[in-house]
Amino acid sequence: MCGITGIIAFNENGKQHLSKINAAIASLNKRGPDGEGIYLHHNVALGHRRLSIIDTSNLASQPFTDSSGRFTIVFNGEIFNYKELRKELENKGVRFRSQSDTEVLLQLFIIEKEKCLDKLDGEFAFAIYDNEKEELFLARDRFGIKPLYFYKDENYFVFGSEMKALIACDIPKVIDKASLQMYLHLNYIPAPWSIFENVLKIDAGSYLAINSKGESLQKKYYAIPYKEELITYPDYETAQNKLKELLEHSVQQRMIADVPLGTFLSGGIDSSIITAIAAKHTKHLNTFSIGYKDEPLFDETHYAQLVAKKYKTEHTVFSLSNTDLFENLHTVLDYIDEPFADSSALAVNILSMHTKKHVTVVLSGDGADELFAGYNKHAAELRVRSGGLTANLVKASAPLLKQLPKSRNSKTGNKIRQLHKFAEGMKLDVKERYWQWAGFKAKEDVFISTSTMREKFEKRKNQVLKNLNSDYNSVLLTDMQLVLENDMLVKVDRMSMSQSLEVRVPFLDNKVVDFAFSLPVNYKIDKHQRKKILKDAFKNYLPEALFKRGKQGFEVPLLKWFNTDLKSMITDDLLSDEFIIKQNIFNAEAIQNLKTQLFSNNPDDAVAKVWGLIVFQYWWKKNM
Repeated sequence: MCGITGIIAFNENGKQHLSKINAAIASLNKRGPDGEGIYLHHNVALGHRRLSIIDTSNLASQPFTDSSGRFTIVFNGEIFNYKELRKELENKGVRFRSQSDTEVLLQLFIIEKEKCLDKLDGEFAFAIYDNEKEELFLARDRFGIKPLYFYKDENYFVFGSEMKALIACDIPKVIDKASLQMYLHLNYIPAPWSIFENVLKIDAGSYLAINSKGESLQKKYYAIPYKEELITYPDYETAQNKLKELLEHSVQQRMIADVPLGTFLSGGIDSSIITAIAAKHTKHLNTFSIGYKDEPLFDETHYAQLVAKKYKTEHTVFSLSNTDLFENLHTVLDYIDEPFADSSALAVNILSMHTKKHVTVVLSGDGADELFAGYNKHAAELRVRSGGLTANLVKASAPLLKQLPKSRNSKTGNKIRQLHKFAEGMKLDVKERYWQWAGFKAKEDVFISTSTMREKFEKRKNQVLKNLNSDYNSVLLTDMQLVLENDMLVKVDRMSMSQSLEVRVPFLDNKVVDFAFSLPVNYKIDKHQRKKILKDAFKNYLPEALFKRGKQGFEVPLLKWFNTDLKSMITDDLLSDEFIIKQNIFNAEAIQNLKTQLFSNNPDDAVAKVWGLIVFQYWWKKNM
């Protein structure tokens, strides 16, 4: 993977920003420590930071210009089927001067323009400049694995792999209050919006073309092929075999690299399946797990070691203490250039840091939960839709559950929290239930909002929830477009790239995704089992012990920190009454009430809400 950035000026005022390209490239240095390059042409500047993966020679350096001198590309990502595409192009008479997938992508675009996107199997964000037409073409992969931000005004257009590249180009920094409201609910900001007004993310599966006059066109080239009524689908056994075939091919494709490669092996089903397949295609596979010395409830390294032993991998366990996590906190907060408050990013960052010492590329199991219904909320949604005595009893007990202490940091408190959330969700329609379960329902609004902002927020919320209906697959589709793209993939991309580590995601091969959405819900989940077809298809690949345990997500010990090391940050700094009043963004009384709840014996989701506020405040102090 790499970091890309660029500027196209529409007039003389815009040209003054071209000199900022050096600062923009420098801001992306961790995404690409192996080299940098700049392309300048009249009113255009393109920049690239390189992490060498395929063809590590200088022949593949970027920006890369074709032999005619007309087309220049900056590219972040990998095209996994580039060898097949190269043969296809060579048969048409195209000659290559490197062994890189970058050159293959450029030549394919020259011949087929935007239609080339349909042929790409990969994870990518790229920009190609045509200096004859003075037009810039940008595109992002089907599922948003790789990021791409942009800003446009009457003078210039600037893009970058991360927000920090745009900030380096002196874009106006005006907080988008509807985005902030969305962040306060979700703890992240979904595409296409960002924390700043007029800064957008190119949608997953979309491209944008813009010329030197500022005229632009953005279009979607791919959408998950979701249909409410499935006309035909294979029988269950045939479907299992097809899934194995598709995933095997995807893993094999994603093992192409000219540098050392391994897998993240958490001990869960998804990463274990990826590891089992990868081990079949190499004599030596490195696998990496993270363990938690002080949190045995969340430590899954025993299960990871069972898989590593079965497949004879070179297995490395990084055993972390809470002190290790805490000491990494400021490193993560400093790298984040847009508010993002999934606290498990701390663990991913440390795992990436240690893994990078051994390999440059890893495969991960991300995407399987969203595709095959693997989360607790998926089982809860099925129970709501199915009804029954147990579900109705929980619903009836909502008043009692409301009074009981709820906390993520104890087994009993967390179970009460989950049951109360379930009981409350049963009262809502499908869209409101999804929204509540996707985020953190506030007792009161901590944000100072206006009627105009609230209307803007509601429109965005409705856009996010537009596909939800009575068909259960619509829940998984919304998860793919909201949770996976904007939380899970952002977390892995930013934290791995902060350590110059490339992560590849075999479950997000478009053939695997298209197939998953051709299947009926009962192939994926029933009252007994989540990720049903995935587990049944690969049950002979994995140790039996992995199938006899529940899903256990990791919880960073935030509440402990809030009561100890981070307490002064809350009471005397970022959330102090004095700072909140002076800042004039949040309702001081509501913040005080939230802090009171946090330090009570019934913190509930106040922990996650306070963490979201701390992340935003830290970001605000640094950037605003």
